[in-house]
Amino acid sequence: MSTTADLVKAIKQELKATGMTYADLAACLGMAESSVKRMLAKADMSLSRVDEVCRALKLDFAELARRVADAQPLLSELSQEQERAVVADKKLMLVAICVLSQWSLEQITAYYQLSEADCIRYLAQLDRIGIIELRPLNRYRLQLAKTFRWRPHGPVMQYFREHALLDYFSGGFDAQGEGLLLVHGTISRALAPSFLERLQRVAQDFAMQHQSDQKLAAEHREGYTLLLAMRRWEFEAFQSLRR
Repeated sequence: MSTTADLVKAIKQELKATGMTYADLAACLGMAESSVKRMLAKADMSLSRVDEVCRALKLDFAELARRVADAQPLLSELSQEQERAVVADKKLMLVAICVLSQWSLEQITAYYQLSEADCIRYLAQLDRIGIIELRPLNRYRLQLAKTFRWRPHGPVMQYFREHALLDYFSGGFDAQGEGLLLVHGTISRALAPSFLERLQRVAQDFAMQHQSDQKLAAEHREGYTLLLAMRRWEFEAFQSLRR
């Protein structure tokens, strides 16, 4: 959440960008320069004072608030409570998956049986949870970092283990553009992280291509799910046969 300190930090950045000095700002506000310095140093000012500063900077308050929001650190992982909130409602989880793919409100309602009102309600819930920042005209800003992942043993991954994995692997993986590779081997522990890094790069490439292809017409796109994994593992049935 944004704080007064965040607003003051943004104001200082704007002062520097526009070349306005504390003395200039003090003159616009009818205050002593020392009072302005103290006010900004303590990050202590009312919203009405912030409004006055914005007018002096010829900056709209909404724009200032947006800059503050944009500067907030993005989440690489949700909390247990946030994930529980997502899986508590199947339709909410559907909208959450859609916004992770940067779908617009119009795309979601065109593809799924959700009314515009229901979709807006779910977007508002995701805003409260912290996954997105809902903006005017039902647009949003994703609050998740590019490195975001669901908690390995959290509610969302548990849900997919219980309800989605068998459905996913029941496919033949034999259509054009599909494939399933199962490779087992023993390699140096020191090299294992480098293979994982390559898998992560493939995942990022896939995500970037998804973003790029959103400009294509719907009939030229198809929904794919890329599942990449690597772990120390031996099939349980084989463990009993070890010497």
